[in-house]
Amino acid sequence: MTSFRALSAVPRPPLGLVLISAIPAALVLLPIGITLADAAAAGGRQVIDLVWRPLVGVLLLNTVMLTVTAATCCIALGTIAAFLIERTDLPGRSVWAVLAVAPLAVPAFVASYAWVSISPDLEGFGGALIVTVFAYTPLVYLPVAAALRGLDPALEDSARALGDTPWRCIRRIILPQLRPAILGGALLVALNALIEFGAFALMRFRTFTTEIYAAYRSGFDGAEAAALAIILLIFCLACLAAEAALRRDAHYARIGKGTRRQAAPYRFGRWRWAAIPGFALFAFLSLCVPILTVLFWLTQHGAAAITPDEASPRALLMATLSTVELGAGAALLTLILALPLAVLSARWPRFRLTAPLERGAWLAQGVPGIVIALALITATVRAVPALYESTLLLLIAYAILFMPYALVGIRAALLQADRRLEEAARSLGSNWFQVLWQVTVPLAAPGFGAAAALVFIAVSTELTATLLLAPIGTETLAIRIWGDTSTLAFAAAAPYAAVLIALSMTASWLLARRFGFTSLRVDFGD
Repeated sequence: MTSFRALSAVPRPPLGLVLISAIPAALVLLPIGITLADAAAAGGRQVIDLVWRPLVGVLLLNTVMLTVTAATCCIALGTIAAFLIERTDLPGRSVWAVLAVAPLAVPAFVASYAWVSISPDLEGFGGALIVTVFAYTPLVYLPVAAALRGLDPALEDSARALGDTPWRCIRRIILPQLRPAILGGALLVALNALIEFGAFALMRFRTFTTEIYAAYRSGFDGAEAAALAIILLIFCLACLAAEAALRRDAHYARIGKGTRRQAAPYRFGRWRWAAIPGFALFAFLSLCVPILTVLFWLTQHGAAAITPDEASPRALLMATLSTVELGAGAALLTLILALPLAVLSARWPRFRLTAPLERGAWLAQGVPGIVIALALITATVRAVPALYESTLLLLIAYAILFMPYALVGIRAALLQADRRLEEAARSLGSNWFQVLWQVTVPLAAPGFGAAAALVFIAVSTELTATLLLAPIGTETLAIRIWGDTSTLAFAAAAPYAAVLIALSMTASWLLARRFGFTSLRVDFGD
């Protein structure tokens, strides 16, 4: 019998694959190194003076207070919503499942524009908390809902047989098994709250991101920006470390053989109707208020001090095309950079360099966009001036920021690809690159498409790096919304916000289709 060797059957990965797999990790670590170098160049005494100021204390209090409060609220709302939709006889669960994910279609800074245009009184902590909670609760709902669908009901059945009430069973059996999903969702909320810029700037709520941007715009004080960036970076990495430590022993796996049964829904009788007003209120505040506000401003052309050229359909079309071009270019570059590392992770998971390289790329989740942008500006000004304010530099920043998105999608697709075709190609004399390009990539193409779509939408709604790195004259939907809203020209921003929401709806539809629909079938009779 002919012996075939797949990519993963080779004891050690090809050196070329390892080298190009190191590029994503190197790109992510580059901004961190530059930030640390800038702080070191300023001198320890100056950095201490910059950090030890009343302003930093205010920023610290604002950032911690908002992050902790928002994460707590999102955990409560997301977990309750996921349980009611996945495990109870709540009427219309498929509808509520979609509406629970739908707020992801409204970028946080667009929601902030909508709320602050309703009333300036919403500026400050209260408004920032409202926007954060409504924008990021789906980040908790999605993993918790997925975890609930995957739980084996055997433990619940045993607890009920031993006399536990439904509420006691939920508290003692279900919630402990949801801990990894809850912690993962809380981490995403905390990281997004720490690195958010546009929403807080529009709400006039000062955090580290808004102050770093102000320091850069006021004269490019590298020492001050670097000092504040290091504090923000420490916060983000601390969140990653804390989540990993809390999740360390949280493993719940089914040991027995056989097919997992479908869990019986908890029946709350007439009480099930009491949850509907809560779901309706959340959907109205998180989705309807921003969309209706944008629609209102679309009808108020005379309320904005804008020139006919700024208000023309051509300006809107050019901003949309620029957004699409940048999103498509960034998606392509990110997939190209992530592919070798995803192959290394999927085919050689036990190779000693696989885990460090993969974790290095994943650090992008903990590096704020403003830190990456300022570091790239510093690097290009000093070493490669030709790249400064170029489209390529902006695309590189996007690739660093959204590398984890591509890694997740590509790796999942590679794990599902049939390796026997790779084995056949190897047996016919193809080298690893030919197997990768001619066999592996076509097999995993659907997963590539999903990953590219997520990167595209993320890039379309990104604001911080776009503001700092976009070439002069570049107008995207996000830049136009930011510019018009900053001058209180809410009507002028409305067309751009409407188109951006429409683009974001694509990502929400994909996520809802993949995770948001409940799989339980319930008899709605009492």
